[in-house]
Amino acid sequence: MTDSPVPDTTGRCGWCGTDPLYVAYHDQEWGVPERDSRALWEKLVLDGFQAGLSWITILKKREAFRAAFDNFDPETVARYGEADRQRLLNDAGIVRSAAKIDATISGARRWLELQDQGRDMSEWLWSFVDGEPVQNAWPSMKQVPAQTPQSVAMAKALKAEGFKFCGPVIVYAFMQATGMVNDHVTTCHRHAPLAGGIAA
Repeated sequence: MTDSPVPDTTGRCGWCGTDPLYVAYHDQEWGVPERDSRALWEKLVLDGFQAGLSWITILKKREAFRAAFDNFDPETVARYGEADRQRLLNDAGIVRSAAKIDATISGARRWLELQDQGRDMSEWLWSFVDGEPVQNAWPSMKQVPAQTPQSVAMAKALKAEGFKFCGPVIVYAFMQATGMVNDHVTTCHRHAPLAGGIAA
């Protein structure tokens, strides 16, 4: 998920730097276990939009994305037609990638289809880490992997279900962001609380 790491001199993971938006995201969201299905879908979509870009770029556009995609409500996005697609392609507030926009719309439809088949999407995604956060203890960001066997397995499963922009590196970023893994370095003030199962 992270951009190029910088030395940690703040008691935080070095990747968040000093940008207030990035620091708040690091302190309040990144690595906190997320089990709400809608929120998980939003984060999966945003990580897909990040492909080839920096996360701070997406973070700065997140509110515009939420407005453009009806707060990432899958039922609403699944009903998007050509007029909505053109609206999104013309929206300068988001990343105007036709392939990523199309993947989001088709992904919403597939997400709902799986739910209609009785699949709990949150439980399914969390099953790749056996339902509980993987607790890592990296002394340095240099040791944090870009992908893991779990992210490879999740990416393969998502692709098999028809989702796009969900390779193992993107999926690992998603797993980090949603607290399926605790990849805060051990010197970060967020590592211990999250390792103890405390979200705040």
